[in-house]
Amino acid sequence: MNWLTGGKTGEVKRLISQLADASKRDHAAHELIRLGTEAAPALIEALQTNDLNLLPLYGQILTRIPSATPVLTKALGTAHPLVRGRVCEILAVTRDRAAVPALMDALHGEFYTVRAKAAAALGSIGDPKFIHELLPALNDPEDEVRIAAVLALGKYREPSTFDEMGNVLLDDPIIEVRQAAARALGNTKHPEAVFFLMQAIRDAFWWYEREHAAGDLLQAIENIGAPAVDSLIEALADREGTVRKFAATILGKIGDPRAIEELGMALYDLHHEVSLAAAESLAQFGAPVIEVMAEALRHPESAVREHAIIGLGKIQDARVAPLLIQMLKDPERIVQKQAIKSLGQLHDSRAEVALKEIASNRADREFSMLAKQMMENNKAHSS
Repeated sequence: MNWLTGGKTGEVKRLISQLADASKRDHAAHELIRLGTEAAPALIEALQTNDLNLLPLYGQILTRIPSATPVLTKALGTAHPLVRGRVCEILAVTRDRAAVPALMDALHGEFYTVRAKAAAALGSIGDPKFIHELLPALNDPEDEVRIAAVLALGKYREPSTFDEMGNVLLDDPIIEVRQAAARALGNTKHPEAVFFLMQAIRDAFWWYEREHAAGDLLQAIENIGAPAVDSLIEALADREGTVRKFAATILGKIGDPRAIEELGMALYDLHHEVSLAAAESLAQFGAPVIEVMAEALRHPESAVREHAIIGLGKIQDARVAPLLIQMLKDPERIVQKQAIKSLGQLHDSRAEVALKEIASNRADREFSMLAKQMMENNKAHSS
């Protein structure tokens, strides 16, 4: 009866159609994998589907047919561009080195979407012998290809490529490409990447009128961790306030004790955003910085006292409540107000008593309402 079904080809297409039926899907997938290479051409053809629910199924089945690599690589040179890109994604999963020559051809091909997918696949395969093929793609005219190439190179964690990746990080005209370079360098976690990332943090292109874009860069430096601490401490003295603020923020997230003393000095920075960033970063060290913060409570600049109070409010330690209660007598109302807010963050009965007293004083309606709000918030978080 093969003449009715079209032989093996007809059987394969019938099985592929059954993948849309949840009750038949497992059996159909098993049979397609069993058929192996005979099923590959029809499965590759099926990759043109617009059904994003079925597409992963076709790809998963192809990845489980090792003998499909020759058919997949042939498709890289002949199939519709959409299919070629999806074939690259499959080869990125199989990591079959036999596909590398075809992927390198695709990397230099006509369609930029395919070039991007080929770069990503070469990165996944991860053989250092192919690094030289990816480097030229960093200068591809299409943003998508440059992004894929720099992310692929990052997977190799090879310091010899950092100069070229650094050029993308510092010189590419498109911020999204630079962000990809930052992620790639940060994910290497290699000490030699710090130099390039710290150069970028000093480049106003990253943050002037687009500070949100610097998130990838800050995360990249944080990913490097301890090897970046000395450079970040040095950046706390940079003439640009934004750089100092970023450095203070990252140091808090890395949490290396070497930064405590320098962050303590940054708490007195006349740039209020730097001072606040230093206070919040110090707070992440917890109890060891309480004395540093307590000293700042005596500073003549009210903003410094306010920021120290913000930091102390984030530390759950028995020594904090008395310090904050004392600051309720500060001569500046903005400092008193912050003391109330910070007391509301503590899980300390003395803080609760102080807030109740303020709440009961109707002579100062603003502070009374604020204290009540803090107690309600604290109660909600505790329940």
